[in-house]
Amino acid sequence: MNNSGARRRILFLIVGLSLFLAASLMPASESELPSPYKKWLDEEVVYVISPVEREVFQKLSTDRERDLFIEAFWKHRDPTPATVENEFKAEHYRRINYADHFFGREGPKPGWKTDRGRVYIILGEPNDIQRFEGKTQIRASEVWFYQGKTDAGLPPGFNLVFFQQAGVGEYKLYSPTKDGPQALLTSYTGDPLDYLSAYRQLQEIEPSLADASISLVPGEETTMIGRPSMASDLLIQRVETAPQRLIEEKYAQKFLEFKDIVEVEYSANYIGSESLVKVIQDPSGISFVHFSIEPERLSVDQHKNKYFATLKMNGTVSSLEGKPIFQFERAISLDLDEEKMGPARRQPLDIHDMFPLIPGKFRVSVLVKNEVSKEFTSLEQTVAIPGEDAAYRLSSLILGYRVTRPEKNQPNLKPFRLGPYQIYCQANRVFLAKDFLCLGFQIHGLHPETMGKAEVRYAFLKNDEAFRSFSRKAPEYAEFPNILEQFPLTDFPPAHYAVRVSLLIDGREVVCDSDQFDVTHLESVKRPWFYSKILPPSSDPVYDYLIGTQLYNAGQNEEAIARLEKACQGRPDSVDYAQNLAQAYMTKGEYKKIEPLLVPFFGQDKPPGYELYLLLGRAYQKTGKWDKAIETFDRTISHYGTNMILLNALGECYFQKGDVNAALTAWQKSLEISPDQPQIRKSMETLRGKNEK
Repeated sequence: MNNSGARRRILFLIVGLSLFLAASLMPASESELPSPYKKWLDEEVVYVISPVEREVFQKLSTDRERDLFIEAFWKHRDPTPATVENEFKAEHYRRINYADHFFGREGPKPGWKTDRGRVYIILGEPNDIQRFEGKTQIRASEVWFYQGKTDAGLPPGFNLVFFQQAGVGEYKLYSPTKDGPQALLTSYTGDPLDYLSAYRQLQEIEPSLADASISLVPGEETTMIGRPSMASDLLIQRVETAPQRLIEEKYAQKFLEFKDIVEVEYSANYIGSESLVKVIQDPSGISFVHFSIEPERLSVDQHKNKYFATLKMNGTVSSLEGKPIFQFERAISLDLDEEKMGPARRQPLDIHDMFPLIPGKFRVSVLVKNEVSKEFTSLEQTVAIPGEDAAYRLSSLILGYRVTRPEKNQPNLKPFRLGPYQIYCQANRVFLAKDFLCLGFQIHGLHPETMGKAEVRYAFLKNDEAFRSFSRKAPEYAEFPNILEQFPLTDFPPAHYAVRVSLLIDGREVVCDSDQFDVTHLESVKRPWFYSKILPPSSDPVYDYLIGTQLYNAGQNEEAIARLEKACQGRPDSVDYAQNLAQAYMTKGEYKKIEPLLVPFFGQDKPPGYELYLLLGRAYQKTGKWDKAIETFDRTISHYGTNMILLNALGECYFQKGDVNAALTAWQKSLEISPDQPQIRKSMETLRGKNEK
């Protein structure tokens, strides 16, 4: 467990990350945007920006944030991020320039605003263009043919038709159902709803244009000859939204959430990740949150044949109301040689870690930053930690693809270890037909008198339909309350599955949980290599310290003191443990306990931290030991300098001693630092009045 000073100092002075910054910001009106940003939003990227990206951009409040977002916008579309040039961005602006030059000639609109300009900017150069001009019987028309756009969710090959609706002006995008073949004829006099008659007339003049007027997908069979294809209008809609299917919008939401938290150089570089969060109870009764983060890529630095990366992890836990409960930091240093780097290039990295947590419902946020690439990713999830008063408790289900039994007498804790079982799991929960599904969980709350009446039922659903189920008596599990079942998947056809686990007492379900997984038809999947945090045994005083701190932050001071006292007994030389216990004593008003707790740390060569001085001085002040309080505050100032808090405390001590001039001097200095202190001014006026009398 990392007990670095930086982490310890903020356990009580914690300032949690705001997990839902986006919810607290109201969108700005587009008319309020400065001119360059309004032009970027409404002209330059109007056809390729997604609704989520647009909404996020409108919520940004400074030009610096907007510039960083624009950088992130292009970065997440760059096909080759490792190169200097952003090919997507360069091609996008080339298309805008082309559209303005060639498609704005027939009308007053700039080319990018025309239908042809819009489609050209979205899809680029057509593979082929057929032009139909100079014939009196049909409108001037163009048929654009595209191939190779399946990555945007479009057909392998399709047409788009443009025509001059009134014979002059800009070309309009043709809709088979809204316009129909008759719109392409200059002198059609038949029934406006008689598509077949118009189609036959057009076919006599231009057969290829007639076919495109009925269906934009070559070779498509329509339900009736001459009747326009509804699928063609769906195709047009998909063309309009094609750019949105080429990106993951999540980066924009993360930019908004973390723009005030991560450093500037990271803010534009969000990368996706898979994550997993499970809760497992230790035999000591402490619940641990086990989590896994799998970034979509790992960037490393190279020096000769060595590869390096440093990841910084910041985790926060807050109540559902936003109250900070716990914060932790980790530094992950990866040092790989050529042999280890080979598999690392082909396999994803899974970061596994765990931390203890008190009962309750909480929001967990973990931020991981790669200092090499200046990229960041995150995990956010709500977790529920049951209390001991819960009657029957079923832990999280852990779905792994492999399980081992580490050697006995290994007291250290490791993520995703369930009693004697080490479960290897991956957040995506994808399995091969040759795999075993290793299903692990815990059951708590069963007493000897109910153990014989208990059974565990497993039910599998395949694509939401019942697939398989069976039950087993609870006493059959030798490692109870830790349960592991391994299911061969050879007869599980490739599909999406759900597994539901229930605890039954006398045949009645009392608690259940479920999870989902997939069985793939592939022959292999990329299994990760792991970085797993190893923690001290659960008997280590550090857990009493962490749990006590969390209880204090949650407002449960009585329980916090009991835990922190136990932690200090186990590690009496820890200044951090003593400081947190002293803070809890201060909150409860047990001032007399603080002096014997803290004084031993003041005889050392290195002076204690500022917070320890302040706590001891406050304790002396609360117990009326004015001289000791003054001495402590003076020593604090000599080590750490003057501030308003110390000067006000000194003034109070001098006042209580009856030294009016010293009190006035201290308070006057405090007002020089911060003039806006009406209570101090009032005290000084009262004191001067009494002094004059």
